[in-house]
Amino acid sequence: MTAQTSLTPQTLESLPTKPLDPAINRQMIAILDFGSQYSELIARRIRETNVYSEVLSYRTSAEQLRNLSPKGIILSGGPNSVYDEGAPQCDPQIWHLGIPILGVCYGMQLMVQQLGGKVERAKRGEYGKASLYIDDPTDLLTNVEDGSTMWMSHGDSCTMLPEGFEILAHTENTPRAAIAHHEKKLFGVQFHPEVVHSVGGIALIRNFVYHICECEPTWTTEVFVEESIREIRAKVGDKRVLLALSGGVDSSTLAFLLHRAIGDRLTCMFIDQGFMRKGEPERLMQIFNEQFHIPVEYVNARDRFLAQLQGITDPEEKRRRIGHEFIKVFEEESQRLGPFDYLAQGTLYPDVIESADSNVDPKTGERIAVKIKSHHNVGGLPKNLRFKLIEPLRKLFKDEVRNVARAIGLPEEIVRRHPFPGPGLAIRIIGEVTAERLNILRDADYIVRDEISKHDMYHDFWQAFAVLLPIRSVGVMGDKRTYAHPVVLRLITSEDGMTADWARVPYDLLETISNRIVNEVKGVNRVVYDITSKPPGTIEWE
Repeated sequence: MTAQTSLTPQTLESLPTKPLDPAINRQMIAILDFGSQYSELIARRIRETNVYSEVLSYRTSAEQLRNLSPKGIILSGGPNSVYDEGAPQCDPQIWHLGIPILGVCYGMQLMVQQLGGKVERAKRGEYGKASLYIDDPTDLLTNVEDGSTMWMSHGDSCTMLPEGFEILAHTENTPRAAIAHHEKKLFGVQFHPEVVHSVGGIALIRNFVYHICECEPTWTTEVFVEESIREIRAKVGDKRVLLALSGGVDSSTLAFLLHRAIGDRLTCMFIDQGFMRKGEPERLMQIFNEQFHIPVEYVNARDRFLAQLQGITDPEEKRRRIGHEFIKVFEEESQRLGPFDYLAQGTLYPDVIESADSNVDPKTGERIAVKIKSHHNVGGLPKNLRFKLIEPLRKLFKDEVRNVARAIGLPEEIVRRHPFPGPGLAIRIIGEVTAERLNILRDADYIVRDEISKHDMYHDFWQAFAVLLPIRSVGVMGDKRTYAHPVVLRLITSEDGMTADWARVPYDLLETISNRIVNEVKGVNRVVYDITSKPPGTIEWE
C-alpha cells in the first residue's frame, strides 16, 4: 500500500510511543520523528514498498522499541542543530538494540554525535539539489547511480565519524554525505531520500527496507481490508454504530467497510446543509440507497444552515456557525435514531500524527468522541455524547484510503472525487451567503466540472471550481448594459494539497467555460482566472 506537514513542538510531544497495531510489529519500520516536515513522507515512501511503517515520538525509549520489535528504525530530519539547547535527543541505548537504523539529516548528525563523532556548523550550508558521488556502491547505495541528484537541507556537517563508520558517498560540499557501520547496520544520509527531488532516493529506501532490514512486502490493501473487518466485528460485537456521511472518499470508504463488517448495525446519517455541489446530495443517496443498498438517513437542514449565515460575511464566523449548527443537528438526529454505542469517524493517519485532541475514558481506556472528523470542519461534539470511537482508517494515508475504496467496490466517481471543503459552497461565496448566490455559484460550478469532464481532464486537476465575488461589474449583453457578478475560476494541480500550482489550461477550454457561464448562469457577466499558486495564496478563497 501506499502530506507532508511540519510538526509543532506540542505535536511532537503528543506523538505515540507505541504503534497503532502491535500485530504488525513483525514487519514494521519505526520512524522516530524529530520535527521534520518530511516525516509523514518517509512513512509513505516505506509503505509504497508494501511494508508497514509508523511515525513515533523521538522520546520512544529503547525498551519500548525492543518490545515493539520493528524490523528497522529511521531517525527523521528536523529543524534543530544537535547542539541547540533543548534539541531533541533519542534514547542512546537504541544503538545497541541490534536493529538496523537509518539516520536522515538531523538523524544522521544525532547518530554521529551520540556515538562519539563530531558535528560542526558547516562553512557553507547545502540547500536544494546536489550531486551525490558514490564511494561504496554496496548495501544502502546498491543501484543508486553515481552522480545522482539528491535533495539537501542542512547547515551542520559531520566532521569526524565515530569509530567503525565508513564513508559511503560525498557531494561537492559534504565529504560525508552517506555513512555506515556495516557490522552494526547503522547508516546515515545527509540528504532526504524521501522527497521526489532525490533521484535514486526510492532505490535507497528499498535497499534499507528489503536488503538491510530483510522485510517482506506484506502490507497490502487486501490484508488491511481482511484485518479491519475482523477487528471491527470483534470490537463492535452486537452493538450499533453511527456514521456521519459526507459523500467524500474517507467517509464513503468507511461506510462500505463497516457495512461489509456489521451490516444493518451501521446507521449512516447524511446532513444536507445546502452547501454541496449541484446534484451531489441526490447522487449520494442514489449510490448508497439504491445502487449498493446501504441505508442512509437523509436530513434536510438547508433552511436551518442558511438562516445561521444571514448577514454574516466573516469567513471564520461562517465556519463557526456552520460547525455549531452541524453539531446541533447531529445531536438531535442521533438521539432520534439512537441509542448508539459507537461513533465511526474517518480519521486518517495524518490526523493521528497532527492531532492531540483525543480523550480517553478513564474506566474503559477507549477513546471518546469529543471531536467530529474535519470532513465538516465543525470542531467539537458535546461532551455528553458519550460515544466510543471506532476509527478503522486511522492507519492509512489518503492514497491508501483510495486503494481500499477501489478494493471494496466504491464507484470511481467517489474514489477520485475532488477534495471539497466541509463548509462547501458557503466559503466559495465571498461575503454573505444567500439562496440566490448559492444558486448562481452552484450552476457556475457545475459548468466547470461538466466541461473538464467532457474534455477528459477531470483527473488532471487536484481541484477545479468556481468562486462567486460579492461585487458587480458592468457588461454588455444583447446591446444592453448589465450589472452582474464576476465568477473566478480556480483550477489547480497538486500532489497532496500542501502546495499547489495553477493549472495551465488550454485556452479553448477556458473560453468554453467562460461562454457557458456567462450565457447560462443568470446574474453573471464576467469570468476571470486565478493564476495564484499556493503559497503565497491558498487553494480556497476563504
